[in-house]
Amino acid sequence: MNALRGILTRTLTTAITLFGVAVIVFVVIRIAPGDPIAMMLPPGASDADIERLRALYGLDKSIPQQFLIWLGNVLQGDFGTSISIRQDVLGIVIGRLPATLELSLLAMLIATVLGVTLAFVATRWRETPAEAGVDVANGVALSVPDFLWGLALILTFGVAWPIFAISGRVSPTLDLPFVTQFYLLESIVRLRFDITLDLLNHMIMPALALALPLAAVIAQLLKSSLKETMDQDYVMLARTKGFPESQVIARDAMRNAILPTMTLTGVQLTFLIGGTVIIERLFSYEGLGNLAIDAVINRDLPLIQGIVLLFAVLFVAINLIVDLLYTVLNPRLRHG
Repeated sequence: MNALRGILTRTLTTAITLFGVAVIVFVVIRIAPGDPIAMMLPPGASDADIERLRALYGLDKSIPQQFLIWLGNVLQGDFGTSISIRQDVLGIVIGRLPATLELSLLAMLIATVLGVTLAFVATRWRETPAEAGVDVANGVALSVPDFLWGLALILTFGVAWPIFAISGRVSPTLDLPFVTQFYLLESIVRLRFDITLDLLNHMIMPALALALPLAAVIAQLLKSSLKETMDQDYVMLARTKGFPESQVIARDAMRNAILPTMTLTGVQLTFLIGGTVIIERLFSYEGLGNLAIDAVINRDLPLIQGIVLLFAVLFVAINLIVDLLYTVLNPRLRHG
């Protein structure tokens, strides 16, 4: 009964959140200066042409009427037609989503590996120059925003030492025999190493730029959790049994210290996906972030609404999954 009540409460909260996001975005982009219809027509267009096109996109009605019409269409799976691209909004957004998800997940993987490694080193060699070095590295990573890391990586590994590609998602000459646009995942599953290497060559720098600040956050939190866990009785018992310190940290302390870090990592993943906007633009990466900037520049109202609503759905879904995983992995919450 409690579980059912919790599910219903979370479902209601999710619906209210998405509705609030839809209202705010819809109103804000319509009161912003600029007329998207005027941008679509040549300078010599007549007033009749402008009014005809305005009526076609429903912009001749009041904002409440526009919102109710748009919301009703969204509930039926119709997000409208893009003003600038002249295609179905849902199809455009779904087509760009795999690129952003693959980039975000690769960045999360890099951040997790780096963060856990730094926390392990700082804990294993605590109160030594190694721990001080980890603290300095975390401070530097946190103080530099991701787009500056991106610029530094481009100048270093794209210009000075041209090791990685600095723009695009794939090479123009690359033939991708896949249909779902999850190119990296499919190339790994199908053992297409040539395609995998090309995709990673384009993705490694934007993913690393996104990952470095997040890796510092993970390292700091996990290091603090490990510091508290290392004083627990079961860790002391493992030491008295003669296990090496590295094994004690990895096998006994890490298992319990990782829980609060996992929760933060899941929350940070939502910000990571949102943070791809600038990074994708910087690296000309063909994802949702780059598409969002183009939509704003072109005052493409239906496309902006579709992208923001999809981001909101992703954020809510990821937070829900993190909460469920935390409940499953934490015995006290699971048995309670």
